[in-house]
Amino acid sequence: MKGVMAFLLASMACADVSAEQNQRHAGAASPDIPAFVAHLDVLRKASNIPGLSVAVVKDQAIVLALGLGYADAEHRIPATAETPYDIASVAKPLSAVVALRLVEEGVLDLDRPMADYSEWGEFCTEFSQQPSIFAKELRCQPQGHTLRHLLSHTATSTPGNHFSYNPVLYSWASRPIMAAADTPFSTLVERYVFVPAGMTRSARKHRDLPVREDLAKRLAPPHRVAASGAIERAPALSAQGDGAAGGVITTVLDLARFDVALDQGKLISAQSRETMMAPARSGNGDALPYGLGWFVQEYQGHALVWHSGWWDDAYSALYLKIPALDLSFIVLANSEGVWWDNPLDQAEVQRSEFAQAFIRAFVDD
Repeated sequence: MKGVMAFLLASMACADVSAEQNQRHAGAASPDIPAFVAHLDVLRKASNIPGLSVAVVKDQAIVLALGLGYADAEHRIPATAETPYDIASVAKPLSAVVALRLVEEGVLDLDRPMADYSEWGEFCTEFSQQPSIFAKELRCQPQGHTLRHLLSHTATSTPGNHFSYNPVLYSWASRPIMAAADTPFSTLVERYVFVPAGMTRSARKHRDLPVREDLAKRLAPPHRVAASGAIERAPALSAQGDGAAGGVITTVLDLARFDVALDQGKLISAQSRETMMAPARSGNGDALPYGLGWFVQEYQGHALVWHSGWWDDAYSALYLKIPALDLSFIVLANSEGVWWDNPLDQAEVQRSEFAQAFIRAFVDD
């Protein structure tokens, strides 16, 4: 894509596109990259996002990576492709890679009853009695739940029969994974994701593991819209445990490297990748809108694989893959403006204006 490199250089953006990669795409039909980026900036402003970073991966090469607006609005620090963000639930695909890698090594069984893990019964009973939307219809049966149910969001009601997005249960999935591997979950993410993918500007964080110092200095602080309508710095985020649902600080360039490594088979096998991106099936054989760590859906004749990230009044993100086109889109923001209120029981990424902008620019004829 000749226009990609020219525009990136003109805009002083930071892109990770080698000459070899640029030549690889030189003969391909080019989308209108300047118009696409300008549209993203319009959406950024309309969504009250101080700063966002975006990357596009095509044919396992990073063809676009840049920042728009300010990573730190108060100090007027521009967002770039190297700006670290808390990616919230976009961490789920990374956690799923860890689980599937341990399955490949014979360490983990996704279909082992959760009741085999000593803490599950007490947690399930206590959590099911809480007035949380995520505790609704959680039925604690002695042999009913498996790790697969937690990782596919099919744990509520009759386990395995229907999809209901549940970040609390997904987060808890790190416990049986840690028990099987006898290793802290953050260490497993570092070992099986960050290192083999070359994600040098990425790190885990939780209440016992502060943000790595070099990333903390550059981390885009969270922002929110004040009662006056002005954008302001948001309060510090609450501390969380070493769970599978979130806890990752990274950049769009590093997530693009993850994307390339995943598709090149450097993290898990092609068969495992196909498994994680295939829809779970109900007891009746109906396809559900989630695989293992990914939402899955059909839209305009394309199979879409994606995940959103949302931390209210703080951060938001979107990671969208179109496997048949070998095409991926990643956007990270320092406010909740990328979030589009996706239903808890469906996959509707087409409702995202950022996703629509990407599809129109890179997919539609």
